[in-house]
Amino acid sequence: QVQLVESGGGLVQAGGSLRLSCAAAERTGTINYMGWFRQAPGKEREFVTTIGWRFGYTYYADSVKGRFTISRDNAKNMVYLQMSSLKPEDTAVYYCAAATRPTVRSTVHMSNSYDTWGQGTQVTVSS
Repeated sequence: QVQLVESGGGLVQAGGSLRLSCAAAERTGTINYMGWFRQAPGKEREFVTTIGWRFGYTYYADSVKGRFTISRDNAKNMVYLQMSSLKPEDTAVYYCAAATRPTVRSTVHMSNSYDTWGQGTQVTVSS
């Protein structure tokens, strides 16, 4: 089973940038998508972005389009989330997730499409 470990969270001022990393340990051959979700205090977990492991297709939530970029390094089994022009409303715990079951493209934004999750990393954006 794939294990995921996030890193790179922290405190940043509004307008700043931050890069999150997610390391996929052990078997990665069954991964279809790797995504990022986030959960702010008192709110439900929401989709941020995802990337197809084989072909690299990317999908973004409207709230982060043009500001966040997801990328992957298949050789290193890593996924990255480059966040720019950060806003206080981006403050949340960010989770890396892997979809290892067959995944329909129309459902890649849904958390139940992902069966493996990291422990989360806190991102705090100050105003």
